[in-house]
Amino acid sequence: MRILAIDYGKKRTGIAVTDTLQIIAGGLDTVETRELEQWLVGYMQKEQVETIVVGYPRQMDGDDSENMKRIAPFVNRLKKLFPEVNVELYDERFTSVLAHKTMLDSGIGKKARQDKGLVDKISATIILQDYMEYKKLRI
Repeated sequence: MRILAIDYGKKRTGIAVTDTLQIIAGGLDTVETRELEQWLVGYMQKEQVETIVVGYPRQMDGDDSENMKRIAPFVNRLKKLFPEVNVELYDERFTSVLAHKTMLDSGIGKKARQDKGLVDKISATIILQDYMEYKKLRI
């Protein structure tokens, strides 16, 4: 079964997923946030997902960020839509910064680096990779 990660945004949402053995995390898609739940329903009908990890937006001092007002109701809807799936929040501080650094380090051109959808997808991948490392440490 897969683990799916979501970098939830006001306009766009980045999505990443593991392989079925939960070894490799990869960017999957960027979806308009208003279409996200419909997209997830379609995806979940085709793929087996064990856990959905939603980026938990926090400020530097640990307080919730402004976006948490949108994420909390979304997480509640996910739990009702997919009661058999574990839904977890995972700290997403610095993921956008790391996504931009990853793009620079990989040699992606300036025009591609301005693609906010690509940044969202890479951010979701970073959230997922961090979550997977955290999960390994708990075992």
